[in-house]
Amino acid sequence: MGFNRYNKLLRSLISSSRSSTTTSPFSSIYCNQSRRSVISSSSSCSSDDAKTTHFSTISTSSYHLNNGPSYMRGAVFWEPNKPMTFEDFQMPRPKVNEVLIKTKACGVCHSDLHVIKGELPFPSPCVVGHEITGEVVEHGPLTDTKTIERLPVGARVVGAFIMPCGNCFFCTKGQDDLCEAFFAYNRAKGTLYDGETRLFLRGSGKPVYMYSMGGLAEYAVVPAHALAVLPHSLPYSESAIIGCAVFTAYGAMAHAAQVRPGDAIAVIGVGGVGSSCLQIARAFGASEIIAVDIQDEKLEKAKMLGATHTVNARTEDAVAKIKEITGGMGVDTAVEALGNPKTFMQCVESVRAGGKAVMIGLTLSGAKGEIDINHLVRKQIKVVGSYGGRARHDLPKLVKLAESGIFNLGAAVSRKCKFEEAGKAYEDLNQGSILGRAVVEIM
Repeated sequence: MGFNRYNKLLRSLISSSRSSTTTSPFSSIYCNQSRRSVISSSSSCSSDDAKTTHFSTISTSSYHLNNGPSYMRGAVFWEPNKPMTFEDFQMPRPKVNEVLIKTKACGVCHSDLHVIKGELPFPSPCVVGHEITGEVVEHGPLTDTKTIERLPVGARVVGAFIMPCGNCFFCTKGQDDLCEAFFAYNRAKGTLYDGETRLFLRGSGKPVYMYSMGGLAEYAVVPAHALAVLPHSLPYSESAIIGCAVFTAYGAMAHAAQVRPGDAIAVIGVGGVGSSCLQIARAFGASEIIAVDIQDEKLEKAKMLGATHTVNARTEDAVAKIKEITGGMGVDTAVEALGNPKTFMQCVESVRAGGKAVMIGLTLSGAKGEIDINHLVRKQIKVVGSYGGRARHDLPKLVKLAESGIFNLGAAVSRKCKFEEAGKAYEDLNQGSILGRAVVEIM
């Protein structure tokens, strides 16, 4: 792409965004004894080039509004220290302004892992998974015609993990990332915005709660405001990470940090979300992009994703090294993508006077981060929390960034797994052996 065209697209996107343990709980998934086993002892996640075995029991082509399949399969988390299981569900049904999606791929995220390990309170049993791509197969009754026209049956879509209601105080002000209904119902109760889940077990009818849309299932009900059209030029699997890893990074860079060309940026923790921050910072024109981690493999990959400098915090003083790289000043913005009290402090101490420390990493519920109050006051440091982007405005822009090649999805996704290997993926994520983002294919 020519430089002028590249610059023009970036300016358009940036300006428009600113205007508006015993048994491991994430070990291999098992079926109940009455169902066939879906895990073999040799099961492992596939490489990028490996072919994916189709695990889905229902094909999209068999789905019709009036006589489609009556059930689907999903992975259920029951409680910490117990393995997830595959269960049969009644076919979920969308309600007004909701869309039923045939799930094609779902990203493996640390937020799910925090729920699985019991570090974040969430109702259970539940289906985790909140980075999805898929195909529209049904609209809820009385859904408005504009939504149906925008997302017709058969449309390829990507979903954002923050699913805005579109009607609350914050949504009406364009602050989808603070949607009252999302936090009051989905994050607090595991339901959609009528106070009910869409997931019920096939045999017993027992309700199962939804972490976002409950993406680790063959079908998912998603509020229409959380969806954007996915062009045919973008693959289902790699594009799943747009809905959280890329979405969270974009929210941090565009809204919290308000990165401008020439800024110096440090990203502390370059896993799935942190590595996306590197790409977004590069796209926004940051001049110095410093990646900080404790794994040399992740730091090597960070260089491919936009990092101009790398710091191994295991062998070097991260704050001192960041100051050295920036001529003693510190960075304009530091991003903490781990959710760790130590790196929280490093983030604050790494920014220049008047700079921003942006916190995007989640951690154990109730954990505290310490700040030197005098340093904060005298240096006018801004500490900003950022949970994600704004789905209605940002998600289509992120699709364009990926479609244009400015954001490289392929480089961000380091592993693809079969549906039945989801538990192994979370186990590897917990052990730190996934360098970027893993994606579960459910096609």
